[in-house]
Amino acid sequence: MSDLTDRLVRGLPPGAVVVDPDVTAGYRHDMAGFCEAGEPAVLVFPETVEQVQHVLRTATELRVPVVPQGARTGLSGGANAVDGCILLSLVKLDRILEIDPVNRIAVVQPGVVNAELSRAVAGHGLAYPPDPSSWESCTIGGNIGTGAGGLCCVKYGVTSEYVLGLDVVLPDGRLLTTGRRTAKGVAGYDLTRLLVGSEGTLGVVVRAVLALRPAPAPQLALAAEFPSADAACAAVCEVMARGFTPSLMELMDSTTVRAVNAMARMGLPDSTRALLLVAFDSVDPAAELAAVAELCRAAGATEAVPAESPAESELLLQARRLALPALDRLGTTMIDDVAVPRSRMAEMLRGVAGIAERQALTIGVVCHAGDGNTHPVVVFDPADPAETDRARRSFDEIMALGLALGGTITGEHGVGLLKRDWLARELGPVGLEVQRGVKAVFDPLGIMNPGKTL
Repeated sequence: MSDLTDRLVRGLPPGAVVVDPDVTAGYRHDMAGFCEAGEPAVLVFPETVEQVQHVLRTATELRVPVVPQGARTGLSGGANAVDGCILLSLVKLDRILEIDPVNRIAVVQPGVVNAELSRAVAGHGLAYPPDPSSWESCTIGGNIGTGAGGLCCVKYGVTSEYVLGLDVVLPDGRLLTTGRRTAKGVAGYDLTRLLVGSEGTLGVVVRAVLALRPAPAPQLALAAEFPSADAACAAVCEVMARGFTPSLMELMDSTTVRAVNAMARMGLPDSTRALLLVAFDSVDPAAELAAVAELCRAAGATEAVPAESPAESELLLQARRLALPALDRLGTTMIDDVAVPRSRMAEMLRGVAGIAERQALTIGVVCHAGDGNTHPVVVFDPADPAETDRARRSFDEIMALGLALGGTITGEHGVGLLKRDWLARELGPVGLEVQRGVKAVFDPLGIMNPGKTL
């Protein structure tokens, strides 16, 4: 311990090396439940790329594991400490290095908060589309680590589609530059896309070149009430089949609707078994909303109410933003992240309802319906061992259901600790072997975020 801290101190500024257990305890884990967290040896806060290189060289020389961290808003345990590790917090590498309106790129350090980047580029008439729900606190480095998504993915895609290039410190301290600044480029293997979503298991991102888009027009939304989740999912399929490209399409099941109603008195009738929210930021959003409203009514919607202004749209969308806080009021929550083909989303929702009934638990589901990414939220009492065990079983049953429907165990939250065993089932033995081979090339000593993902 003393040798490790002494060597780290030599290359880091005063106060950047923390061993006080009362302080390090607050950095041991992210926001995931049911994930173990070890006891770190030390917590470090580098401020430059060179300091990150010093930390990793020291870790390699002493064979000490390293766990990179951002804002720790993750939901898979990917930032959890392992025993004896260096917790490498990147929150002080927080500068926006460049905004280039001509080439529509931003160059940022990993500790930049997503919302801060969005506000900065908005001043140039541009947008950085990926918008995780935690965008006011999560960092770009964390978004890159997990391959984060958000509400706008149905139209604009996920983080991986906006990362053009990276600077990554490898475990031995070397600096790897991947990708490009150009709009196009196919030279060599696409290491950039490989590193996005790697959850700190291959190296440490210290700089990112991000693609920007012209800022969209203010969006208009509609809220459609359905007597069943099946009817709402049928409407989703019809909207997509007709060629519409909404900027947002979110679905809340009956459990979630009731929770939001109870929390915020939204005035939704008890007959509402599913709520579908659809928005457009196109040239003529009102016309598209009117057409979608008709499709919703034809699918069985009892109400389909388009907003008449962006301000009214924000009021409609407030119901979706309240979904998780409303479910949190019912007990401790564990959020799953299973994506399925849109055409099978109704089966997913029916299956989750069946799991909730069998396990005698409350499970609410909110969906990024436009891309089939479902978030079943399991509510339980952690003080009740039997209920906690049922919650664990329901979580696993939900992932098994997603795979059976041709889906994936994670659409945007990552694997981390929470879904390691399930990743092996999804990849299969050959896929797992190849991915472990890739890991060995980058991290032959196995010190980078050990025990996560693979």
